[in-house]
Amino acid sequence: MTRSSSRQRNVPPPTGAAAAGAKAAIYARFIPREELSSFAAWAPGDLSGAGPATPGAGAAAEPMPAPVDPVEQQAELVRQARQSGYQDGYRDGLVALEGFKQSFAHQATLQVGQLVKAIGSQLDAMQQEMAEALAATALALARQIVRSELAARPESVAAVAQEALETLMLSARHITLRVHPDDQPLVAEGAGELLAARGARLVADSGIARGGCVVESDIGLVDASIETRWRRAAASIGRDEPWQAAAEANDPGAAA
Repeated sequence: MTRSSSRQRNVPPPTGAAAAGAKAAIYARFIPREELSSFAAWAPGDLSGAGPATPGAGAAAEPMPAPVDPVEQQAELVRQARQSGYQDGYRDGLVALEGFKQSFAHQATLQVGQLVKAIGSQLDAMQQEMAEALAATALALARQIVRSELAARPESVAAVAQEALETLMLSARHITLRVHPDDQPLVAEGAGELLAARGARLVADSGIARGGCVVESDIGLVDASIETRWRRAAASIGRDEPWQAAAEANDPGAAA
């Protein structure tokens, strides 16, 4: 069977009696392609009665863009450049400000540290000077007290002589006790019994300052002079100062 014979054609429904029996029949007709002379796609616009839109009609109806003014375009470019420059400058300024803050904080920390160190050094030096001045004042006061005591109680040299003799070992022989000539009678009276018990000899020596004595023996020497005892007392507070200060050495009347 050929393609043309396979197509069905619609025929009008029968009339008369035949039409009564065939009212309910449905007929359809397929239009062959060669019978189609022209056709157009249906569009929703057809419902309003308008004809079908032709291709390219909408594009042709659009208005042409207005020409750009070069002056306005240049002004817009300048405005955008200024805005971009402002943003870049603001960002760079923030970065520079943060760097300056960190640098300033570092410099301030170093300066404060150096200042604290300098203040600490100055305080240490001041404390050292105060300690030196206090020690010197204490020694000067102690010297005056000792001299006043020796002047008020010269017989106390006898106690010093007894202590020096007792420090010497019992096995010592050839004992000699040297004292200032002005202290000799005081020691003879206050320590006479101990001198006799130890077999010691009392000798006046102007080289011995008043208030002190020196004990010599075959096994050693006991230095109980006022100069030696003073140096020991001064050394206990970190000072090395002689009994007779330099000013007193130049003024013999001051040491009297």
